[in-house]
Amino acid sequence: MTTSLVRPSVEIHPQLTDPLLPELLHPSRLLWTPRELADLTATVTTELTAGLRGILRFDEDRRWWARLALTDGVELWLLSWLPGQHTKPHDHGGASGSFTVLQGELGEEYRYPGGPIRRRTHVAGQGLGFGAGRAHQITGLGDQPAASVHAYSPPLVATREYATLADVPAEIPPLPAIVRS
Repeated sequence: MTTSLVRPSVEIHPQLTDPLLPELLHPSRLLWTPRELADLTATVTTELTAGLRGILRFDEDRRWWARLALTDGVELWLLSWLPGQHTKPHDHGGASGSFTVLQGELGEEYRYPGGPIRRRTHVAGQGLGFGAGRAHQITGLGDQPAASVHAYSPPLVATREYATLADVPAEIPPLPAIVRS
């Protein structure tokens, strides 16, 4: 009987060639904690800044984003925000997440199920990790363009949008992950 070794799947944006990124992705890790995700986005924003700036774009008509990496356990994104651009209120379908601000300033309104709506401002270098129940809305603040690096685990879980954060249910059921072939 023979056994075959399955290599973990790793996809990296073709413009990110720094050898540090594959090391940071830990392809065999299938589920990341909010702390691990926060460490990932913080390290990517500080150590891969030049590569990120080479990819970064701003679009006056809509928010811009690019997937930086995808493994079986995590997905990593770069997002840009012109002043006033924002997401709709949303949750991450049962995935944990994090983001770190690369440049500029972001406002966040957030809520955990059954909890109050809170507000925070995040500036360049600041970030956080959050658990699966957090719903939020993010807005580009100030008069300068902003950019941020986001990570989610498990990857490829659909988000749910709400009319307002007050509409977040008392319990957020997880959504199934999208299966890659």
